[in-house]
Amino acid sequence: MIHTMRWFGPNDPVSLMDIRQAGCTGVVTALHQIPVGEVWPIEAIQERISIIQAGNQDWTPLHWSVVESLPVHEGIKKALPSRAQLIENYCASLRNLAACGIKTVCYNFMPVLDWSRTKLNFEMPDGARALRFVWTDFAVFDLHILQRPGAEADYNPSVRAAAAERFSAMTNEEKEELKNTALLGLPGSEEAFHLENFQSLLDEYRDISADQLRENLHYFVRSISPLAQELGINLCIHPDDPPFPLLGLPRVVSTEADLALLMDASPERANGITFCTGSLGVRADNDLPGMVRRFADRIHFLHLRTTFREQNEPLIFHEAPHLTGDVDMFEVVKAVVEEEKRRGGEQIPMRPDHGHQMLDDLKKKTYPGYSAIGRLRGLAEIRGLELAIRSTLH
Repeated sequence: MIHTMRWFGPNDPVSLMDIRQAGCTGVVTALHQIPVGEVWPIEAIQERISIIQAGNQDWTPLHWSVVESLPVHEGIKKALPSRAQLIENYCASLRNLAACGIKTVCYNFMPVLDWSRTKLNFEMPDGARALRFVWTDFAVFDLHILQRPGAEADYNPSVRAAAAERFSAMTNEEKEELKNTALLGLPGSEEAFHLENFQSLLDEYRDISADQLRENLHYFVRSISPLAQELGINLCIHPDDPPFPLLGLPRVVSTEADLALLMDASPERANGITFCTGSLGVRADNDLPGMVRRFADRIHFLHLRTTFREQNEPLIFHEAPHLTGDVDMFEVVKAVVEEEKRRGGEQIPMRPDHGHQMLDDLKKKTYPGYSAIGRLRGLAEIRGLELAIRSTLH
């Protein structure tokens, strides 16, 4: 695998030298400063490449391996009249990336929210801090803080009762923390959603069913995949995180069946997958090693992390250490190594996703899930696992 780390640009507290010293040769980044829907200019792409490669003459070389993400505008997800122009802008960005030698592009199709958690600093038994999702806490946000119309129908009576009890016992500081966590924006973005206008964003999906959102996704990939194939770009969709509906919004990239439908929607190999073991692994019905083997030719990018379903309940989970939790990381990495051998040694970019905040990073402010030392630990563990598997297979 090509070992990479996500880097949020020049303002990221984790430096390129940190990423280099972690053992990476690849960088996963994006032009977060460009508004969603606008074309990424060649000049801006080249500037980012120059920053990443600036120390290559003196140190272990780094290269921009993967774009994560080239965001999909809400107008495309909702099939608004602006969709045609927005897709043309997306295609222009793909052409410019290809012209600069960037050939792997990650994106997602989650409505409104990119990913959701209810706690950003859940304390682990060893004192490290992890991301966590608790369905009852999310119900507190939905029912009592956001007060979304019709939200009661999405929660069973016991969850509604537990949420009411929890809300009544919360301090103002706890309510504010939960609100800010639920409304957190895209990773790498300095922006978050605001409670005052958040309901209006949800209302725009009121008449969009899961089937309609799925068709909008398939329309999008049918529109861009032939060009990506021609350009030599691998498109790779990121699964829903978490992989089930939230806030009345449909989600259509959560299961093996969802991915199979998407792969069939556009047969080009360029129409591929970011195989995120953390997102997909929240669901016990997703057979991750089997999915790697069945989708092998369409997997263009890997996010390797694991979650732990507390009380065997998928609606309560936290980010576990990379080699524990509910993901059989040995079998997943073994399937990846076998696929790379089948490809004649072609390497798939991989990044260790969502590390714990630990050691000196407990004193620092970093993007949630993206502190340096926790990801370094995860990468080191996965690299050792990969080496052992390759040695055994050899």
